[in-house]
Amino acid sequence: MTGERNTVINTVLVANRGEIACRVFRTCRASGIRTVAVYSDADENALHARVADAAVRLPGAASADTYLRGDLIVKAAIAAGADAVHPGYGFLSENAGFARAVTDAGLTWIGPPPEAIEAMASKTRAKELLGVTPLGPVTESDLPVLVKATAGGGGRGMRVVRRLADLDAELTAARAEAASTFGDGSVFVEPYVENGRHVEVQILADTHGTVWALGTRDCSLQRRHQKVIEEAPAPGLSDELTAELHTLAVRAARAVDYTGAGTVEFLIADGGAHFLEMNTRLQVEHPVTEAVFGLDLVALQLRIAEGHALGTDPPRARGHAVEARLYAEDPANGWAPQTGRLHRLTVPDGIRLDTGCTDGDDIGVHYDPMLAKAVAHAPTRAEAVRRLAGALERAAIHGPVTNRDLLVRSLRHEEFTSARMDTGFYDRHLSALTGPAPDPLAPLAAALADASARAGRFGGWRNLPSRPQVKRYATAGEEHEVHYHHTRTGLTADGVRVVHADPHMVLLEADGVRRTFEVAAYGDQIHVDATRLTALPRFPDPTAQHTPGSLLAPMPGTVVRVAEGLTQGVTVQAGQPLLWLEAMKMEHRITAPATGTLTALDAEPGRQVEVGALLAVVVEDAE
Repeated sequence: MTGERNTVINTVLVANRGEIACRVFRTCRASGIRTVAVYSDADENALHARVADAAVRLPGAASADTYLRGDLIVKAAIAAGADAVHPGYGFLSENAGFARAVTDAGLTWIGPPPEAIEAMASKTRAKELLGVTPLGPVTESDLPVLVKATAGGGGRGMRVVRRLADLDAELTAARAEAASTFGDGSVFVEPYVENGRHVEVQILADTHGTVWALGTRDCSLQRRHQKVIEEAPAPGLSDELTAELHTLAVRAARAVDYTGAGTVEFLIADGGAHFLEMNTRLQVEHPVTEAVFGLDLVALQLRIAEGHALGTDPPRARGHAVEARLYAEDPANGWAPQTGRLHRLTVPDGIRLDTGCTDGDDIGVHYDPMLAKAVAHAPTRAEAVRRLAGALERAAIHGPVTNRDLLVRSLRHEEFTSARMDTGFYDRHLSALTGPAPDPLAPLAAALADASARAGRFGGWRNLPSRPQVKRYATAGEEHEVHYHHTRTGLTADGVRVVHADPHMVLLEADGVRRTFEVAAYGDQIHVDATRLTALPRFPDPTAQHTPGSLLAPMPGTVVRVAEGLTQGVTVQAGQPLLWLEAMKMEHRITAPATGTLTALDAEPGRQVEVGALLAVVVEDAE
């Protein structure tokens, strides 16, 4: 709402899904406000659709047919009796046309004026407002550059270009991804500042002229330009630089008569601040600011939309907060998104967990693979970081492969604990952070838990000498073989004392140290504390072989493009892009593993593929 009239919001439709929809609903319920969800066919059983007071179906599964259809969402709001719309983040949250459609329908828009969205959602226009000169035609001297979606956010539609010859192809890829995600394929190019710090300022503005600058946040740990770990306040900034950032953020807000919650983002490099963009919405990482300032930003969004005034000054900051985004993805395998049943998701007490998933939900291919955000708040940065790392390590996350181990190792990395990180953190340390480091006793614990379960059903010990029992497991790309015995006194293993073993808990003593392992099995998938194992057959399946040079789908998804002129029999070069898969709103490039001849191709655009599906075969040159 942009005027100064007071209104009362009774029912809010959240034009979004997943975690942010659930988060807005939580505040609405606490405020006595009824809630309405919208859901796609893929989200029919999603948590956000289940917890709302009412839910309206958007037919289809693709974002372009559902969560990007502003006309359908406005109709849903009217049909469900909503009097206000909250856009969340992503999708239509920075779409001025949608904001106008909401207000034109007589509904209250819980966000900034459409004119402010237009001015700032266009990244090029935002830079002009703050006096930042746009980059002209790109030359060799400008490299590296960043291709960026004009209406984008969350790392979608972004490409770093280091060679001028790659620019056209990356522009095409960025436009396609931006159009798929935001419904707007326009992009622009700006200088790419490497190894700076990504720092942002949360702003909050009412309709009475008050603008709050709520501290700073550091979001430097990113993969594919999408944030992974965020914290507030940004560590190590001088008082002078912090004041400069606040001044620029408030100036940006006032330049467009901004109201509501927003974020102004900067890159800190060489001791100076470089304006990046203003996000005219609530950010994913807003909980760290809430924790430090003791605020509910969604509640304040609602109050501002009703016409209430903010206080003259914001509350004082207290302590430090750190947030980690838990994704269903494999960082060691090109950050490939993962799918499957989420059997269990719990964290220790004292940690805030914002999620749109619950036990038993299926993680599909259509949307962002973020499962949850875990937030720790403590009096000091060191305490908050330690608390979050420990909680994630002890969390029960049973189901698809996740980035949990990466998060724990990142939080404990010396470069992060000493606050010397920058946006190149994962470029430098990814291999070390994703290297296999399984618990050496986890496979044995899994085998003993399985043996105890089988013994309970069929009996285990036999009054005859026998060879050791053998079990094989895979974890983190490695295979482990364990041996144990059934004896008159129970299960035994060489070099380890088996104190207790049942299907869910195993107690082992090694070198005088006793440890307890919690075990959960879901078919051939076994979770032993934080270690994820796959039970392997005793003898490998001789039919599970592929021709050398086979390119298999690393994830379920849709073939969206095939390289021009690519047919069987052509020669391809090592690293040459052959085709593109779209999964969870991002494009993933499949490249030739070696220089050779393309002898098979089964990847026409539009084909839906599962993990491991054969896409192509490249026979390497004999030389």
